[in-house]
Amino acid sequence: MKRRTWTAVGLALVVCATAGAAQAQPLKNENLLVGMPQGFKLGFKDSKNGMNMQEFIPTGETVQNWTEMVTVQVFLSRKDLQPTPFLAAMQKQWSDGCKGSTSTAVSTGKVNGYAAAAVLLRCPLLASTGKPETTMIKAIKSNDSFYVVQRAVRSVPTPERLETMKKYIESVSVCDSRLATAPCPTVR
Repeated sequence: MKRRTWTAVGLALVVCATAGAAQAQPLKNENLLVGMPQGFKLGFKDSKNGMNMQEFIPTGETVQNWTEMVTVQVFLSRKDLQPTPFLAAMQKQWSDGCKGSTSTAVSTGKVNGYAAAAVLLRCPLLASTGKPETTMIKAIKSNDSFYVVQRAVRSVPTPERLETMKKYIESVSVCDSRLATAPCPTVR
């Protein structure tokens, strides 16, 4: 049986679960639903100035030297942030930091009733690492917080790898057990 790990990140809630866990648990309040790719581990975690961040990398790699990374950011109580302008600011930082970079809108609309947008950013050669880097980013504005999830690779990804990144980003969602319009799944 293939093992899949899901992480639900809420205001102060971090739930890691695996298929085959003994007891299903209902999620409470608002939660970011993001899957941890198989073979990844938590490499970095920090909370400051109302922002919680986690970086996940493949087992055997470090946050200083990685081939692939998932970054999860939760901006607590930031009702002022909006997905499209936030991603536009990230695109500008990206292009300022990488000559020849490109950006492509992936999606805009709603995710489980919440405003969301996603973008694909490509850098042919990142000066700080001497490697190409590609990242897909999704931002979601909810009632309680603002969420940003990135999946990045330090390479020029194949079409298959890009499709994996896209499916991963598409699976990111927010739920709220207090709202019938944004129901939460039961987590094992």
